[in-house]
Amino acid sequence: MKRFNTIALALGLSIAAALPSFAGGQISFQFNARNAEEARGVRTILALYSISKAIDSGANISQSGNNNAAGIGQFGRGNFGVIEQQGNGHNATLSQRGNDNSYGIFQFGTGTSGQVSQTGNNGAGFLFQQGW
Repeated sequence: MKRFNTIALALGLSIAAALPSFAGGQISFQFNARNAEEARGVRTILALYSISKAIDSGANISQSGNNNAAGIGQFGRGNFGVIEQQGNGHNATLSQRGNDNSYGIFQFGTGTSGQVSQTGNNGAGFLFQQGW
């Protein structure tokens, strides 16, 4: 099954790369931790990212480009959320309800849209999007 997922991802990326740039669209990769070990890995990656960006609070939005919109709502304690947008016309929202959740949304290119809602405790994940 893992091999099938790898092949499907490679095929999807190949097709997306072959599309004409004027067609418009986006490709997304999302990872949600399924167990405590994966959650620790995601938290470690987000911690390293936050150190590199000098982020010291529970939420951070960084945007470069035009016509971007983003928002983070956190309800609970110990939550960490990041939205990074580079390019134009992106929108993203991250809602975290519960405790000790971590999530990063990273958008590049043009015109991507990502909405993520975490509920419960100890969740972790990433969403990467490239738009054209």
